[in-house]
Amino acid sequence: MSELPALGLGTWQNTDPDVCAESVRTALEMGYQHIDTAQYYGNEEAVGEGIASADVPREDVFVASKVHAEKFGLAYDEVIEGLEVTLDRLGLDSLDLLYVHWPVGNYDAAETLPAFDELVDRGLIDYVGVCNFSTELLDEAIDTLESPLFAHQVETHPLLQQDELVEHAQEHDYYHVAYSPLARGDVFDIPEVEAIAEKHDVSAPQISLAWLLSRENVRAVPKATSEAHIRDNLGALDLELDDEDIERIETIERTERYVERDGAPWLDD
Repeated sequence: MSELPALGLGTWQNTDPDVCAESVRTALEMGYQHIDTAQYYGNEEAVGEGIASADVPREDVFVASKVHAEKFGLAYDEVIEGLEVTLDRLGLDSLDLLYVHWPVGNYDAAETLPAFDELVDRGLIDYVGVCNFSTELLDEAIDTLESPLFAHQVETHPLLQQDELVEHAQEHDYYHVAYSPLARGDVFDIPEVEAIAEKHDVSAPQISLAWLLSRENVRAVPKATSEAHIRDNLGALDLELDDEDIERIETIERTERYVERDGAPWLDD
């Protein structure tokens, strides 16, 4: 399995073109190597501008986007067309990683996923990913794809630890990518996280991210727009939690899910 940078810049809701482009440029020049966007976010053009304006070689940037049933559809030809539009918006010749954003609408593993294999064969994407899948849907995807499954992106944070999905990623040797890794800002209100942050004299977001990255095969894509937050999140890479810290987070009993799951009842499992 090729290496996915541990920390990426998430761009969900980063829809102001100037702010989005500037945040991407800032992150890359600060040392981020992974940028995560999606057709559904409506900001691929601005993300592309940020990548182009950064004083960083393209080969040093891992770029991921997602095809969405509501934008182009997930039939074979629609996936191919969707990726071509995404590349045009981003101003790129190829993409490092393309995800199925949600297995909804006209998603059908037997028709959708062979289109991803075709894109790999054509050199338009390097890796195949999926988002918001259950273990059953993951098994189906692995069995259907000719290319190895590279990543599964799903909501994961101290209040939604996703142990079963993380274990599945470890067992099948692909990345588990955590979105909303800061629990939509609620990490500031988790007593266990705040106590550990005080112990290490760092921020609660850094603790949440460091905990996620301490788990085998787990990566994270926190959303940030300001230079201060982008820099603070990056500090998690230099933070090492001890066994007591990790156990304290793992035993948090409170559970919260923040992402709407209409049409995806398996996320309630």
